[in-house]
Amino acid sequence: MTAVLAAALAGLRLSVGTLTVFPVHVTRVDRTAAGWAMALAPLVGLPLALAGGLALASAVWAGLPVHLAAVLAVAALALLTRGLHLDGLADLADGLGSARPAEGALEVMRRSDIGPFGVITLVLTLLAQVLALAHLAAEGPATAVAALATAALTGRLAITWSCTPAIPPARPEGLGALVAGTVPRSAALAATLAVLPLGLASPGLLAALAAGLAVAALVLRHAVRRLGGITGDVLGALSETATTVTLVTATATMQWGGIPA
Repeated sequence: MTAVLAAALAGLRLSVGTLTVFPVHVTRVDRTAAGWAMALAPLVGLPLALAGGLALASAVWAGLPVHLAAVLAVAALALLTRGLHLDGLADLADGLGSARPAEGALEVMRRSDIGPFGVITLVLTLLAQVLALAHLAAEGPATAVAALATAALTGRLAITWSCTPAIPPARPEGLGALVAGTVPRSAALAATLAVLPLGLASPGLLAALAAGLAVAALVLRHAVRRLGGITGDVLGALSETATTVTLVTATATMQWGGIPA
């Protein structure tokens, strides 16, 4: 039990150090710790959701326009993740958009610059996040904060599921090689059940959570088919995909009366 707890704590530190800007002392970097890190990824979404929600609610209550409040919330999430997930999204878009075979696409993704596919994907993704949050905030800060929290946790839950068995790494080195296949399906299911109460707060949020995970799963399937497996960029892209789809779906379901204001 002591060894399991030690591995879990090491994994939590690794998860925080990898997925956020928060300074932590990482004590272990091995596949056991990596498995715990990816399984606990949704937990790391909690402080991110809190920070983003606080930025949005404070801006609205201070009288700022809802669109500016939404920009501040999205900026807070980007800042607290070092923009790594957005960078991964841009890199994956460039790699897949290159239409090259796997090795060529991976080479494109390794480059430090961002190509046209990456720029377009980033602009549209951030625009969708801001507009969705602004629309939700117009109905009330509580509605927007609940949707943002659900989106932040769903984005990290998508990372958890992408590290389950049968999903290989695309390269023999890097973050993808470290975490691929390290999360047992039972652990991913447990993480999902832990996040589920957020979705159960309303039918709209539950639909948003399910949609975020479903679209992320489709992106994962396509990335694995094209690249041969996952990389750190793929993980970041999946997180941003699930986050964005969750917010957009929450906005749509609010129109159907699915999210109480």
